[in-house]
Amino acid sequence: MPVQPRTPALTVVPDPQHAEMALREARVLMAPVVRWLLRHGVNYGAFADMLKASFVAMAREELVRAGAKLTDSAVSVISGVHRKDVRSLGDEPASAPLPRCVPLASQLVELWLTDARFCAPDGAPKTLPRSGRGDSFESLAREISTDVHPRTLLGELLRLDLVVLDGDTVRLRERPPLPAPDRERSTALFSTDAADHIAAAVHNLTEANPQFLVKSVTVDGLSPQSAEQLHAVAQSLWAQAFETMLAKARERVQADAPAAADARMRFGVYYYSEARDGS
Repeated sequence: MPVQPRTPALTVVPDPQHAEMALREARVLMAPVVRWLLRHGVNYGAFADMLKASFVAMAREELVRAGAKLTDSAVSVISGVHRKDVRSLGDEPASAPLPRCVPLASQLVELWLTDARFCAPDGAPKTLPRSGRGDSFESLAREISTDVHPRTLLGELLRLDLVVLDGDTVRLRERPPLPAPDRERSTALFSTDAADHIAAAVHNLTEANPQFLVKSVTVDGLSPQSAEQLHAVAQSLWAQAFETMLAKARERVQADAPAAADARMRFGVYYYSEARDGS
């Protein structure tokens, strides 16, 4: 007897055209995410390893939702992840340990700060000659990586404003201040906000009704001053919408019986503006 789906059928059937379309638009979607990852020192290798676990976790969810038999082979077929890796990730791939990711620039700075060869007697990092066999920046860089040229590592440190190049010497800047105490909370809020926004859009694109509210207004041909004024308008509209939604949500929480209170919601607004390319 065929297994009955547990959820409404998808409104799309995977095929080469749908796959190409989704992959093309995923490139657009991923651009700001990749920018965020790079600015936090996450490289492609670490992200790809983490993404493997995500593909396995979502493939398992899709099989469960469809009422299909959950096997490593079935997960492998959907996700494209080898069965060996599916097996190694276990039954809860979403909770698999994150891959370790320490950027080369961070490794170099850490060695510079902790290795006695590159520190003065008082423990402060030495100003190093750029090249040479002794305690130079070149020798320091080669201890971190023999695959990346010291000149390239120096360029990365300069890009990050971690060092000062003064003629033929390189000096480490004082360590930047630590992130604000609420940085982790703000980052977690960003990820959950963005994930729910995308989840609503994915539902609308791939599943039957009901459709979630996913709307926006896009306007071109603005001056920077007009964009700022519209930002202020957006903030004012959000303040009004926030108060209204919060009051209604409180009413519903008080009216709902505890036994039926198994749903959650998120309502949000965003505003973004930028100069067009070439302007």
